[in-house]
Amino acid sequence: MIFFYLCPYFLIITIMLSSKVEQILVEQVEKEGYSSNLYLAMASWAETEGFPGISDWFYAQANEEHGHMLKLIHYVIDRGGKAIIPAFKQPPVAWKSVQDAFQQALAHEQMVSKSINNIVGVCLEDKDYATCQWMQWFVTEQIEEESTVNAILDRLKLIGEGSLYNFDKDIMSMRASS
Repeated sequence: MIFFYLCPYFLIITIMLSSKVEQILVEQVEKEGYSSNLYLAMASWAETEGFPGISDWFYAQANEEHGHMLKLIHYVIDRGGKAIIPAFKQPPVAWKSVQDAFQQALAHEQMVSKSINNIVGVCLEDKDYATCQWMQWFVTEQIEEESTVNAILDRLKLIGEGSLYNFDKDIMSMRASS
């Protein structure tokens, strides 16, 4: 016969995610995974177009988005949920111009920001204050993401499409300063 003794030092209490919060976080896993793939596609396109600096910026961004996806996966698991890894739709493979690629990146980041804000709203409705607090990191991150891409677009407007050589050399310093 085996006896189990509950000792307060070993009692672990995990407050599990509601199915509603778990589902919306798993949906965000898909969005972050797609974001990573989108930036990989942009990096590949920029590299083949002869823009190694812009390509490096997009590769770094792809890695960052992959990290966001992993952060969400670990959180869902840590909270007792199942982080289902969905298939990701294929991103576009070409853009009209460097400016077009960054405009698409900004539109995408704005969509992600809206999604993050929606998650916070669901957490508040569900009274999941722990997840709401945890999501604040993503809220702040999205402000930075949009600001960085806006700054790049501002610089592209100033230099125009004809002077991309120096921009391509300097873009990584813009990433580091944000």
